[in-house]
Amino acid sequence: MSEYYYEIKICADAFLEEIASFLLDRFYNGIEESGNCLILRSDEPLPELLDQLREYVDSLEELFGSKIDLTITQEKKRNEDWVSQYQKSVQPVEVGAFWIYPGWYEPRDDKINIRIDPALAFGSGHHETTRGCLQAIQKYVKEGDEVLDVGTGSGILAIAASKLGTKADICDTDELAIEQAKKNFALNEAKFQEAWRGSAALAKKKYDIVIANIVADVLMMISSDLKNATKKEGIIILSGIIEKYRDRVYEKFSLPLVEEIQDGEWITMILRNRGEDGR
Repeated sequence: MSEYYYEIKICADAFLEEIASFLLDRFYNGIEESGNCLILRSDEPLPELLDQLREYVDSLEELFGSKIDLTITQEKKRNEDWVSQYQKSVQPVEVGAFWIYPGWYEPRDDKINIRIDPALAFGSGHHETTRGCLQAIQKYVKEGDEVLDVGTGSGILAIAASKLGTKADICDTDELAIEQAKKNFALNEAKFQEAWRGSAALAKKKYDIVIANIVADVLMMISSDLKNATKKEGIIILSGIIEKYRDRVYEKFSLPLVEEIQDGEWITMILRNRGEDGR
């Protein structure tokens, strides 16, 4: 373990949920919330991630016509085994038939077990958006379905679908996420078919189920790609949607609504694709 680590404090006066979701999709060592701030801890400084965050906040300001007061501070600290402290705080999560647990807990004989170790904050099953998607997967995924998990992160949603007997593909714009998802598939003795860096636009076929647990503005930007990757009458599972942006997302996709699952401020939206051309 390194003698020092970096503590990065990110504060914003608005859109903190969206900023947190953006970071959770790209940072895998856990994020602490404190008031209107998010705290990241890492063995290395994170200049590329912080540059991406600033660009993302700029896009939020442009998209919503609202100024965001963003402050980022970074401090080098002596290591006191913060990873172990974080791990101790992580508990297993039960979502319907699924049991999501870290490695120091035991699997359950009466559940579909998914092991996700706690260094992976996003996609550990604790976030409302992940829970909503897991509920939707249990209800709408059938054995033999072809499934695409867009923005796979830890791979938990594709692993869940695979354990239900599907043929799952995964993609993510972050190569690190793809590599971590592959490790988690192996850890869970699950199988995926194809994996690529990029989004749904690179899909080579159409799927019975397309899952995208990202953030609302990205969902809207790639709406056509998600629809085009889905078979006629196929299901699109969308999550990462804050309640206040629900209508914007729904209007952008303009597809029949099958069901909504709400957990706190977060909405998981299940849509039915109407045509082969994605419209």
